[in-house]
Amino acid sequence: MKNSIVKTSVVLFAVLMLIIMAAVIFMPANVTYAEDGSSQAQPADNSKSSKAIAAGVAIGLAALGGAIGMGIAVAKANDGISRQPEADGKIRTNTMLGLVFIETAIIYALIVTILIIFVL
Repeated sequence: MKNSIVKTSVVLFAVLMLIIMAAVIFMPANVTYAEDGSSQAQPADNSKSSKAIAAGVAIGLAALGGAIGMGIAVAKANDGISRQPEADGKIRTNTMLGLVFIETAIIYALIVTILIIFVL
């Protein structure tokens, strides 16, 4: 059981890193420069669309990774319960704890997407 918790933690970390990378990749520095060649940068018109794409991809990847992780965790828990019905309470408790951690990573992704939309 401990090995599966470590695997789940690694998967959660990987998903969080993918979300951050997607946010960085899809949030380009959209700037235009004045026609006189000055270095005064102005935001481009399509910055809102870039933010929307970045937020959509980030939360989509987080939801996808979380759903896959939760599905695997629940499947393994059901397999464990079917093999050892007497350990039902412990398996169910550990599964719920793991699902909470997976959901926390998805909530972090939601916070990142809100920051992308409203702060950047």
